[in-house]
Amino acid sequence: MLFGSSGIRRSYDDTFPVLGMRVGAAVAHLIGTGNSIALGHDSRKTSPLLYQSLTAGCLANGVNVAHCGLVPTPTVAYAGRKHAASAMITASHNPEPDNGIKLFTPDGASFSHDAQEKIEAFLMHEEKETKRYGSWNEQGTTYMSDAISSHKKAILKNCSDIDGTPLILDCGNGAGCTISPALLSEAGAKLHTINGQTAPLFARPSEPLEVHLPYIPKMIQKIGAKAALIHDGDADRLMAFDDKGRYIPGDQLLLLFARHLGVQKVVTTYDASMVLEEQVDVRRTPVGDAHVSLELKQWGDLGGEPSGAWIFPTLSYCPDGPHAACVLAEIASETLLSEEIDSIPVYPILRESLRIEDHFSIMYALGAENPTDGFRFETEDGWCLIRASGTEAKIRITAEGKNESTAKELLAKGHEYVCAGKEQIKKGKPKNGESKIERGDI
Repeated sequence: MLFGSSGIRRSYDDTFPVLGMRVGAAVAHLIGTGNSIALGHDSRKTSPLLYQSLTAGCLANGVNVAHCGLVPTPTVAYAGRKHAASAMITASHNPEPDNGIKLFTPDGASFSHDAQEKIEAFLMHEEKETKRYGSWNEQGTTYMSDAISSHKKAILKNCSDIDGTPLILDCGNGAGCTISPALLSEAGAKLHTINGQTAPLFARPSEPLEVHLPYIPKMIQKIGAKAALIHDGDADRLMAFDDKGRYIPGDQLLLLFARHLGVQKVVTTYDASMVLEEQVDVRRTPVGDAHVSLELKQWGDLGGEPSGAWIFPTLSYCPDGPHAACVLAEIASETLLSEEIDSIPVYPILRESLRIEDHFSIMYALGAENPTDGFRFETEDGWCLIRASGTEAKIRITAEGKNESTAKELLAKGHEYVCAGKEQIKKGKPKNGESKIERGDI
């Protein structure tokens, strides 16, 4: 399976540049000769090479490429509205040895499952294609595109004056450096930027988890900041700390955004807190922004995942970290984030990742139709989600209960399911959709 829950992502090796060109050719065949694609990349060491290889595959099949350069993923996705598609070279929040390719439709949503299957089918059978690449006079062309200016202008149009609010911004040396500092400064923030220069090696782990950001609370105290805003490597995510230096869980951020924007219909994922249903109308999807975007097109005013992906459909169906930074800065300029956070109920949520090489087979043994979607079981006082990572050999278990003991019990039950799956695949690996375990037996 080439595509995971958020595009193509894997460890870099010497086959990746060839794959980049092949994917470019597949995308070109999908969108059609003579059309154009917006293309960008993050700051990783391998991104410029993969950027050029994807470009080559598109050009060789008669598709024109608008080069956006080193920019955030949501900036490329927003630029895509003028093209047949957009693509981003990035491994998002993964470590520097990894890289990947994200593909978007003109409205900023990830390529549909059907489009992904067509790309995979092309790659599988391309040697049988009678015409894989065009002749000398059928090549596409390249040109430069200032994607940052248009994206920044669109965000500022919907952002009120932040009026000198002291804020910390940690871009993590990623693509967010190219837009968010200027964006927040132009909005009126008194900004203190750290890790604000793009670099192929990040000063901290790219994923914006609390454990990766131990220095932020002291900085908030020293500066008197009203919030700290944190990006991942491609700035499609935003996480934050409040004015007391407390890390804000993603579920609470989603409710903060909903309150501030005055929206009631929210799309989120199966691993988000059940407290959301107590505050707004909710529809849930499997984990992955592609699922959230798809549902958001049918219903809802705001989408988000606890991991920090926030979708504002009035602008784009791509998770937009810079846009989210501006919205949260507005909130921090109008009220104390700590007071807003304290007004939101919290239930204990426990999350664990288990490194398991045969993670997909285990999920099939547990009856999951799609390993990365996993399955979710519920009780009166909580729930547990078990799913395979789409980018790493891991199974992720998330459990929430109305009290700590319930959450722990549900997490333990999740572990029991995984252990049962391990035992089952020793007897023969289940195929897709073929459950070998009756869940009531656990």
